[in-house]
Amino acid sequence: MAYNFQKGDLCAMKKIVGSAALFMLVAAGLSGCGGGTAKEPDTKAGQPQPEAKKDPYTMTLYAAGVSAAEFDTRFRKKLETKFPHITFNYKTNQVGATITELVAQGDIPDLIRTDIPTLKTLYMDLGLAYDLRDQIKKNKYDMTRFNQVFTQEIVDVVRTGEVMGLPVPPYFPQVLYYNKDLFDKFGQPYPKDGMTWDEVYDVAKKMTRVEGGQTYRGFSANTMAWLRDNQFSNPILDPKTDGVSDTEKWRQVFTILKRMYDIPNNGISKTAAEETGIFAKGNVAMQLNQHSIYLIFPPELNWDMVATPLIPGGPKLMGQRGPAYWSITQQSKHKDDAFQVIMEMLGDDVAMEDSRSGIPTVLNNKDVQAALGKGHAVYSKKNMNAVNFYPPAPPTPKRQNGLIDVAAGTQQNLMSATFQKVGLNEMDVNTALRDLEEQLKKEIEKEKSKK
Repeated sequence: MAYNFQKGDLCAMKKIVGSAALFMLVAAGLSGCGGGTAKEPDTKAGQPQPEAKKDPYTMTLYAAGVSAAEFDTRFRKKLETKFPHITFNYKTNQVGATITELVAQGDIPDLIRTDIPTLKTLYMDLGLAYDLRDQIKKNKYDMTRFNQVFTQEIVDVVRTGEVMGLPVPPYFPQVLYYNKDLFDKFGQPYPKDGMTWDEVYDVAKKMTRVEGGQTYRGFSANTMAWLRDNQFSNPILDPKTDGVSDTEKWRQVFTILKRMYDIPNNGISKTAAEETGIFAKGNVAMQLNQHSIYLIFPPELNWDMVATPLIPGGPKLMGQRGPAYWSITQQSKHKDDAFQVIMEMLGDDVAMEDSRSGIPTVLNNKDVQAALGKGHAVYSKKNMNAVNFYPPAPPTPKRQNGLIDVAAGTQQNLMSATFQKVGLNEMDVNTALRDLEEQLKKEIEKEKSKK
């Protein structure tokens, strides 16, 4: 738009130009407006104006298995500072307040922390699913910040291209824990990063013994984790057929683990849960398990860790249980704000604080990775490099479109129970894998009957 200023139009010029310098030049040749004294220039004109005040409202976030104290420590202050108009109502699963019950009551959160095993049953099947691709495009959000291993899995499990969530740490990398006091007691060198399963087997044989009426086991494992998160990324249910995926790889994985439990006096515990918890009691030299901030050993246990052992001839990758994901619900009336909240919780500054407290990052940021455990009273004294010694294994291939799938949690429970029978010598490896295939087919038939 063009403006033609005449003598006496100084007020109009002040309003439109908004420039102190230009105003002073014009004022020198023109008289004051309206017969009054010329006003001082408006120094705020042309400057960024504060955002319009937003109406206050409450946003509800739901995360099963994550305490309110953890949410407050990691996120609340940051969110309340960034979004003063939002009151954050955080909920976790409690008696009468599971996500299924909340949905039945019509009390649906805006944000929900989902995970891969329950994405179908506790998010998509409940009618909560919301595709984030429009929000990612609208906000020009850089998805390459994340390790693709984590962003790809949630796309693969949905199978139709939607992005149902963004990865939130922690994820759970596999490491080999060891009891330093037992290695000192028996005069054996500590394990080291880069070992193979054959080397771990030799160490386990040396460390398994009975002395003074006490049995010392050389090895134990979180068997569920190692099977589910195997270094081959071999799925349980075949992506293309209704049966067990690549039985030769499963036979190799079962045999490696069974070999450890065949060492005299190193037999597996009666249950998988008992086997996972036994390392904390102090009479087991090594345990294959996940690094997790939720796995807390007694303070008297003098432990450290090294990188996960490698399968001979297998990939140089670290088996890992993927992260959870922040997902928006379809019913939320505040989707734009909800995505902004997700971006804030996944920012580099939050990721750095997470990493320093021992939470493995889902980002590619090398500085964040290197800071792992540096600010933690216990982890700062441990070999945290074990977590980043190998890259994380990619997610397991998912079922092809058109094939009936079985919930991941169901598959994992069947696999764990099957190996437990092998470890207890109730079933040989080949029979166990055939039995697992029959059970998977029964589950497929159950899913078909629901259609």
